[in-house]
Amino acid sequence: MSAPEPSFIDERLDWWAQHTPDAEAMTYGDRTWTWAQWNDRVRRAAGGLRALGISRGDTVAFLDKNHPACVEITHAAASVGAANAIVNWRSAGDEVDFAVNDSGARVLFVGVELMPTIDRIRDRLGSVEQVITVTPDGAEGDEYEAWLARSEPTPRQPEVEPDDVCLVMYSSGTTGRPKGVMLTHRNMVAHTINAHEGWGFDPGDKSMVSMPLFHVGGTSYVMFGLYDGIPSVMTRDPDGASLAGAILKGANRTFLVPAVLAQVLQSGPEAVQLFGRLKTYTYGAAPMPAPLLRAAMQAWPATDFIHVYGLTEVAGVATHLLPAAHRDPGHPERLVSAGQPLPGCELRIVDPVTLQDLPVGEHGEIWLRTPQLMKGFLHQPEETAKVITSDGWFRTGDVGRVDDEGFVFVQDRIKDLIISGGENIYSPEVERVLAEHPAVMEVAIIGVPDDRWGEAVKAVVSLHAGASATESELIDWCRESLAGFKCPKSVDVLEALPRNPTGKILKRELRRPYWEGRDSAVV
Repeated sequence: MSAPEPSFIDERLDWWAQHTPDAEAMTYGDRTWTWAQWNDRVRRAAGGLRALGISRGDTVAFLDKNHPACVEITHAAASVGAANAIVNWRSAGDEVDFAVNDSGARVLFVGVELMPTIDRIRDRLGSVEQVITVTPDGAEGDEYEAWLARSEPTPRQPEVEPDDVCLVMYSSGTTGRPKGVMLTHRNMVAHTINAHEGWGFDPGDKSMVSMPLFHVGGTSYVMFGLYDGIPSVMTRDPDGASLAGAILKGANRTFLVPAVLAQVLQSGPEAVQLFGRLKTYTYGAAPMPAPLLRAAMQAWPATDFIHVYGLTEVAGVATHLLPAAHRDPGHPERLVSAGQPLPGCELRIVDPVTLQDLPVGEHGEIWLRTPQLMKGFLHQPEETAKVITSDGWFRTGDVGRVDDEGFVFVQDRIKDLIISGGENIYSPEVERVLAEHPAVMEVAIIGVPDDRWGEAVKAVVSLHAGASATESELIDWCRESLAGFKCPKSVDVLEALPRNPTGKILKRELRRPYWEGRDSAVV
């Protein structure tokens, strides 16, 4: 009997608990839970939240590294009509203060390792009525485990509706204070179903959950295993040893940032062989250099690669480049595309000034319309209105184009567009060329002030261990493939480029020294 299509995020967990109660559901460290056991924990958490006065419209918050308890609280809160605000555990105290207070969380779940941060700001968390700590291994004295044990299991409440907010995910905040993105049951279910194409879980498969849960790449991805009844292996950190350990436990499907691929390929033949056990490697959240992708596809010829493009505001993925397109000899140019829109996701390329649709091949702003689209930004209706049109189109702020078969090429963020002497320069185009240089490990192209042209193109690179390259050599390399106005006028070499926790290069940090003290800036 096949499971019915759900309307709520906790439905499939309950289904598998009823129909495959003793099958493996989740492994974390040395602990494994069956579907019946995991569902019981979620139902107890729901009862515990109700006992603390949490009901429809309320918010709780979770602050810890990856932990199944975060998924449990998301589902438990959702089943009583509340939302879980998942806070970036790498945040400083002021940033945690902002997110918890902005969310209005009444109960805060905190990993014991992060309690010193909470202790320093506890008097500023005005909405928080209860703090419950969580240990990594469920050791004796774990407040969360004790709380679960004494709570009464509670089913989903009848007043809960599919359009109730179940998650508040904070944007990365690369351009200022992060915004709380409100995602509903309907959004999350639609994403799970729409983004499912190309996976094809088989009996015996296990899903590796290693992306941080404070990012949709973690929280939306973990829903796949729940939807299909496939066991998940969650790692606390996305480091090499943890990922290898998950693969040794049988995990063979995963979603990770491209930087992980680079680390594996540089770790020697044993690591490469181990990661060859992966049947599916989905990547996104940051650009994948073409040389790295080609090297990975050569190293793992039996692995299906899927590239995804998306945003928190659409619950995760909006387009995907499926395995067949990765290895299509007739269209090698599509290897650098973001693929085609998901089922149920409409896409337009729009002139950001005239708001008119642009023809195939022309660059414009990517607009999306999908049931995955957020309810809005928490407490920010004006900001919501700026990005969602009256007829439901979401203005992504990304520049891109489509080809004649609807493959999407994401060129840049609008704010990252470099305008030099009136010419538009898209940094990924330059980055793709420079990434082909054998000495270059990673690259970011930014615009810096220029008294004559307004902005000049600067390359910031890090080099492979033991490699060397001069500024003139790298600039000349670009001139072989690009028009002169697109080529870097200068090059900085750093040991490593700054990244946010999800792997995106922080161009704002790279630009800041050059724009400080100026009347206008693009940071």
